[in-house]
Amino acid sequence: MSSSGKDKPASPFAALSALRDKLPEGPKNEPQPQPVVAPVKPTKELAEKLVVSRSTKGRGGKTVTTIAGVRDARAREALAQELRRGLGCGATVDGELVVVQGDQTIRLRALLEERTRKLIIGS
Repeated sequence: MSSSGKDKPASPFAALSALRDKLPEGPKNEPQPQPVVAPVKPTKELAEKLVVSRSTKGRGGKTVTTIAGVRDARAREALAQELRRGLGCGATVDGELVVVQGDQTIRLRALLEERTRKLIIGS
């Protein structure tokens, strides 16, 4: 560059812009299909009454959805596994509760209504 400031350095991208027309055509942008919630196979009735509630207490501010009322320990573990697959989020058994990560009350209602006689959705 000269001291007069009239000469500008050549852009490093000037040579690349000349090559732009020689590039092969890229893949076409097709819309991606929306993910679908995998259906949970209702194997049998879970319980007489299930209580679904949302809470953040004692979890570092993270929201979880809990399911109470499943009496059998094996059924709780099987339900947690089905929910992990069906909802695509974490689910575990914590004592008498099935704990699902996040606020999943609406999605759980659709999955659990046919598996119990009485479904109670709490806050």
